[in-house]
Amino acid sequence: MACVIAGGGPAGAMLALQLARAGVEVTLLEKHADFLRDFRGDTIHPSTLQVLAELGLADELLKLPHRKLYEPRMVTDAGEIRLASLRGLPGPYNYVAFLPQWDFLNTITTAAERYPGFRLLMRAEAYDLIREGGAVRGLRYRDESGEHEIRADLTVAADGRHSVLRERAGLVPEELGAPMDVVWFRLPWQDGDPEDTFLRVSRGHMMVAINRVTYWQLAYLIPKGGHDRLVAAGIGALREPVASLLPFLADRVGQITGYDDVSVLTVALNRLRRWHRPGFLCIGDAAHAMSPVFGVGINLAVQDAVAAANLLAGSLRSGAPIPESALHLLQKRRMPPTRVTQAAQRVAQNLLISRALRGRFDPTWLPRNLTRLPLLNQIGPRFLGLGIRPEHVATREVRPAGK
Repeated sequence: MACVIAGGGPAGAMLALQLARAGVEVTLLEKHADFLRDFRGDTIHPSTLQVLAELGLADELLKLPHRKLYEPRMVTDAGEIRLASLRGLPGPYNYVAFLPQWDFLNTITTAAERYPGFRLLMRAEAYDLIREGGAVRGLRYRDESGEHEIRADLTVAADGRHSVLRERAGLVPEELGAPMDVVWFRLPWQDGDPEDTFLRVSRGHMMVAINRVTYWQLAYLIPKGGHDRLVAAGIGALREPVASLLPFLADRVGQITGYDDVSVLTVALNRLRRWHRPGFLCIGDAAHAMSPVFGVGINLAVQDAVAAANLLAGSLRSGAPIPESALHLLQKRRMPPTRVTQAAQRVAQNLLISRALRGRFDPTWLPRNLTRLPLLNQIGPRFLGLGIRPEHVATREVRPAGK
């Protein structure tokens, strides 16, 4: 086996697709039975849409129900603030597409199944690494039939912010801190509701409202570690701020019947100092857990996968050894975008989120339209839409003989 990847999220699925497309034998393990888990990141930014276009998948994905966001905005008690406009970005993708992550992952893995070198194992949970001669030579996983091994030239941990394989490799992330956790839930969308996704900020409260066509996906931010206090205060402690912040939902908050109807994301912001061992590589959240600020987690993960495929596909296809120096080249390429993006997230956390949750954020000093500030209007949309050092598909598609 040339490559085995643990974790069927955006990083793992995208890397598996590109390697299979390039003629590499690759196995992707996903510990769940399907991708249908709600309240995952679901913002597909222009940089990711461009990658999908380069793979011939953008039109297919965008046929699925989704919403487009061209101009992010923040609604405060003092009025609405226009934060940025993506309309001036180059190319056809000048918006953020909102669609469920399971649609994204199903599109990616279905495309990968067209290539004979791709294998997807569901309900397959990686739990340990195989080591031989000072290098990682594959992984061990368990499924309904028992425990198994897969030997590989390269083992990739894309198993998320709580990566088991990262721990087995002895790699420990540097924690950068976050002042909040997020309570996710949904309520029905009705005619007359706002059309666009938006951020709602008030004294002591903060919410993100994502229009999912038929329902609202809602994120209520709470102080770090505040979930138990919220639950102890009863379900009214959640219903009341929702109705106050979003009055158009006041007649629907009763549908939040209890805390079993919500999901809590413990926000982490961290990164590895070292992403690799001989024969082993971490990408996506396993290498750098992102804050939900700016909604860029999926897109950083996809960029990691594109860069990894560009650097490693040729050697994996030919059977040439993968020196650890090649893995370090990937880290060297992707670390600066990670650092800059996380630095921007920390600024937003400190200046906006932390102050808002403590009731100390005053929106009255902000201009109503930030897009009129020339420098901010140039930098903001490119950072949000394209990110730092956007990657492009450089691997060549290798089709089986006769196809």
